Amino acid sequence: MAGPAVIFPSLVLAAFVALFLLLGFLFVLLQVGAIGYAFALAGIPPHYMFLVLFLSLAGSWVNIPLKTVRSRQPAMDPASSRPLSLFHLPRPLPHTGETTIALNVGGAVIPTAVSIYILTRLADVGGVLLATAVVGLVCYKLARPVPGLGIAMPLLLPALIAAASALLLVPSAAPPAAYVAGSMGALIGADILHLGRIPELGARVASIGGAGTFDGIFFTGVFAVLLAAW
Repeated sequence: MAGPAVIFPSLVLAAFVALFLLLGFLFVLLQVGAIGYAFALAGIPPHYMFLVLFLSLAGSWVNIPLKTVRSRQPAMDPASSRPLSLFHLPRPLPHTGETTIALNVGGAVIPTAVSIYILTRLADVGGVLLATAVVGLVCYKLARPVPGLGIAMPLLLPALIAAASALLLVPSAAPPAAYVAGSMGALIGADILHLGRIPELGARVASIGGAGTFDGIFFTGVFAVLLAAW
């Protein structure tokens, strides 16, 4: 008679880690596939799709400094910042009385370039611009300053507004129109129209299209395309 099975903890841990990595890899593939599909619907040629995706994701780490403004918040000594309770990390970017305004490549430059490319290939530019204005107004109302970080906004509602506006105003080219309305509306409404509030944030760096709004701008455009094509 065979004896009871023996389970080695090290093998269980290795199997768990392997499964976790496999699921993570599959999730990334699904994400990349969905984003690539959205870019295809938006009218990006297949031979440019990977380049746009790579520049969008890699560019989210690149900020181009534009100018420095005086903060309306008092300067903070980095050594005096209290640690976060969970991982004992210092609070993000304690500032020194000045805020550097920067332009994020992945969240601002790439979506703007892609939107311009799409606009040159659409007939109803007026309808797209009107849809962009609608999304921009919604994002302006929804965006909230986060002290020490920047401007943050919700993710799904602007995408829904962008898709609905594109379907209503540009039904013949709703997916590409939704990308322009979603990404540019989020960039203008959440970031550019809130530039006057940057001195109130108490952040060392305020990135246009970066920080809390990169996910908003990037994924608003992607989700808007998918919703408009659904």
